[in-house]
Amino acid sequence: MTITVHGEKELAARTGHLFAKPEREFLCAAADLNTWSRREARVTAIGDIAHRVQQGLTIRKLYSSAALTDEEQRLHLLDLRSAGAQVRIAATALPHETIISDRKAMILAGRTIRGEREFTATTSTILIEGVHAMFEAAWEGAITLTDYLAQDLPHIDADGKAVLQMLTTGLTDEAAARRMGVSLRTYRRRVAEMMRLLEAESRFQAGVRAGELGLAG
Repeated sequence: MTITVHGEKELAARTGHLFAKPEREFLCAAADLNTWSRREARVTAIGDIAHRVQQGLTIRKLYSSAALTDEEQRLHLLDLRSAGAQVRIAATALPHETIISDRKAMILAGRTIRGEREFTATTSTILIEGVHAMFEAAWEGAITLTDYLAQDLPHIDADGKAVLQMLTTGLTDEAAARRMGVSLRTYRRRVAEMMRLLEAESRFQAGVRAGELGLAG
């Protein structure tokens, strides 16, 4: 079976049963999370992923670096990793945006026509094995999410790390400054420095970024 559909609703209606319950392996390759959006299901999907991984399902997700430019997507990738999915960032452009379930069914994402993405779904063994081989090659050349985020790690001294730790506690600036034994002015200056080093637009974002890089522990 090989069919072409237009839009996520038609894709789910006609092929959802083929991908609902993978037993051994579930692979996904995409430029970013919007390829297979289902944004409303992302939060609940994390719990299901953790459960399926505990049952022995291997989940591998391969993305381009574009998936890390958006804060919501970045946080979701970290949640995926925490749930037990293997997440890597491709070093080069992906040959195909695809989902492969147990090597029995596959979806390829195609062009966007009049606002709707075109998808091709197939159960053809020959087609699936060919794309699977390309996925494996891209996977081997990719780096783990952890290693990718650790690239170009900014140099932050002990005082800077202490400031980042304070940002995760929920303390007021006054309380955090007292705990660190510095003036309120000094504390706020160091917070501003950390935000600049981490290229963060807010304190929350700085705390998240520090956690990703293992700097706030």
